[in-house]
Amino acid sequence: MVIWITGLSGAGKTTLCVALRAVVKPHLPEFVVLDGDDVRAAFGDDLGHSEAHRTRQFRRLQSIARVLAEQNLAVAVAAVYAHPDLLAWNRRHLRGYFEIYLKASLETVRRRDPKGLYAKADAGTMPDVVGLDIPWHEPQSPDLVLDADHPDPPAVLADRVVRAVPRLAERVGEPRKAAG
Repeated sequence: MVIWITGLSGAGKTTLCVALRAVVKPHLPEFVVLDGDDVRAAFGDDLGHSEAHRTRQFRRLQSIARVLAEQNLAVAVAAVYAHPDLLAWNRRHLRGYFEIYLKASLETVRRRDPKGLYAKADAGTMPDVVGLDIPWHEPQSPDLVLDADHPDPPAVLADRVVRAVPRLAERVGEPRKAAG
């Protein structure tokens, strides 16, 4: 199974993956997270952030997720770039594919800006930011859309994902009641 979580930088993809791992891992030890930033670092940060490099990074994530899923691991992937052709490939080739879109406005992610990307882009020191220099392709048919403009706490969002993904719901059972 591959759970693909996408959204603009700052939408909360990594935060959701961390919360999801905390809820799922005790019940599903074969659950792993592939965070785009971590995979980029694991390859020695050998790619820039141009659209061509983002596509190459996306393909790396696809390949790793596919290899892990074929070994019966449950994989959650956090990735920014969401070109329609790449997401369509996911649906055709990744076992148990489930797509989650953390929908956030550019205004929201610019305000959060946890990595300072948008501030650097505004200052002219960071080119190739998705949503500014590189077109953001909003996913057309995600399995679940979560409001990242007005998000619930991460644990509540993780429980919502568990309920929505059949294999997780089956293995985790009734999610705990999260505060909030």
